[in-house]
Amino acid sequence: MPALTILPIERVPEVQAGDVLAELLVAAARAQDTPFEPRDCVVVTQKVVSKAEGRIVPLDASDPGARRALIESESARVLRRRDELIISETRHGFVCANAGVDLSNIPDGQAALLPVDPDRSARRVRDGIRAHAGVDVAVIVSDTFGRAWRVGLTDVAIGVSGLAAVVDLRGQSDAHGRELQVTEIALADEIAGAAELVKGKAAQVPAAVVRGLEPAWFREGSARELVRPPAEDLFR
Repeated sequence: MPALTILPIERVPEVQAGDVLAELLVAAARAQDTPFEPRDCVVVTQKVVSKAEGRIVPLDASDPGARRALIESESARVLRRRDELIISETRHGFVCANAGVDLSNIPDGQAALLPVDPDRSARRVRDGIRAHAGVDVAVIVSDTFGRAWRVGLTDVAIGVSGLAAVVDLRGQSDAHGRELQVTEIALADEIAGAAELVKGKAAQVPAAVVRGLEPAWFREGSARELVRPPAEDLFR
């Protein structure tokens, strides 16, 4: 397995509704002398995708009723409540806190919502990078989620284009010759978490490039691969 390189994409201007995000990313990568290369994986934070797509809405954060109503409007169903915390399932099938409604790194009086179709968002950025840079890359739209039974937050993939979201190793043999029965690697989540190490939560670095991934992993993919079907879910 070759070594991986993870590069932050800095110098990206503040993103506004209607901006062509791919164009901004290509320009920023060139400005820091790390232009995109074929088979790069570009990991873009949900926040800047939502800003570019106009998924920023007014919200008085001091009004718990308004906040609760917004979260519920973004939820397919509410699974748990504790005080002001709501765990819900979004229309995308994601189970997360507050339906992904986010107030961080957003001006007061506003909230960021998840993209309507994060896979489509990833495809749009990928197509734009191909058009502006002339290279074919994979794109992951990432967001920060908590995890059941584990302390702390990590970035996961909510949108994927040009990359396997899950690598299925079932049927292969381990180092001792035993057949793998259940091993499915959440590849896109692992890449999203790795990219977060150079983006940070407060550094305002909206994207990163992961370089050196296995060529066989590049194919059409979807974040839907990462959503466990309800029939297989023992906890919902």
